[in-house]
Formats: sequence, C-alpha cells, structure tokens
Amino acid sequence: MTTMTTAQRTNYGVNEIAELFPSLMKIKDPSLREKVAAVWNEAITTGCGGKGWTFHELRAVKFTLLAGDIDMTFVEHLNSCALQCIAIADVLESSFRCGIPIQRDYLIAGALLADVGKPLEYDKDASGKVIQGTFGQQVRHPFSGVALGYKHGIPGEVLHIIATHSHEGDKVGRSIESIIFHHADFVDFDIAKFLGKRAAKK
Repeated sequence: MTTMTTAQRTNYGVNEIAELFPSLMKIKDPSLREKVAAVWNEAITTGCGGKGWTFHELRAVKFTLLAGDIDMTFVEHLNSCALQCIAIADVLESSFRCGIPIQRDYLIAGALLADVGKPLEYDKDASGKVIQGTFGQQVRHPFSGVALGYKHGIPGEVLHIIATHSHEGDKVGRSIESIIFHHADFVDFDIAKFLGKRAAKK
C-alpha cells in the first residue's frame, strides 16, 4: 500500500495508480492501461500549482467544489463513475436486441481520465483548503485532461470522452461511450447537489 506523505515521488506505475482506481485493471489492453496510469502519474506529480499531490491528499479532496459539503471524495466519485459505466454497459448490451457497439476499454479509460485535469485545476490556499487555482480558472479540467492524455498517446476515442463529458460537450455529438459516462457523471453530480442543499438547510 502506498503510504507516502510528501509529494516527492515522481513515478507512479500501473499497480500504484490502481490503488486509487481499481477499475484500471479492468482495461484489457495493457498498453492502454499503462498510458492511463502515465497520465495520472503526471497529473498527480505536477498538479496543485506545480507542488504535486500525495495519495493521502488526493484521497481527501472533495468530489466537487460546486455542490456543497457532502461526504464523497473526488477519488470515490471517479471509482463510482467507472463502476456505473461498466454496469450500464452490461445492461445496454443485454437490452438492445440490435446490438450496441460499446468499446469497453475506451469506456473505462474515459471514465478514469475524465477528471484527470482536476489535480491541475485544483490548488491549495494558504490555509491548506482546496480551491480552484489560477490555472484552473484559465483552463478547466476537460481541456487540461485532453492535453495530458494527448501527450501520453491516449486514443482519440478516449480523448473524446474527456473533452465532452461536461457542459463543454453539449454542442458536440457524443459517442456511445461518452453518452454513458456523461450520464453516470451527472448522476453523482446531481445527487451531490441535492444532498449539499439538504445539508445546508440543517
């Protein structure tokens, strides 16, 4: 188990990234699996305004800064979305008699990388609170996520999921995999907003 408490490590491999995101090991193509891990490695070690994140710090980041204070973390959200995508794919493939061409490796990779730009978008203020940093205000995570993915040779089908998963993709024709992830993502986000509003009233 990774126990590092300072952001000095410069290379996390597949097995270590899978500690954060177990669904990584469900990607059958070992080359794609390694590329996904490499993208996360760079996001973790260069994010937070260049200071990098420890695994402990990243596990403590809240799911979203936009939905109030709820008991769900950023890492838990991505794991939730990956599992939802796999379950949705199972249901769709058994329900569509005409057949539905879901590229599972791309779906899982996209689910795990959709928010990989957030470690770059987020920073910490002087008190240690996680905030949207200056870079994040200039370049939202779908854009920085695509840039990171492209740098590491992530296929265009997966970059499409990253690029279109949020409102930036509302003007674009989404692929099947992007449609699945987009809805899984907003299941979590909309429920988080609901719970956040309810907590704020107490």
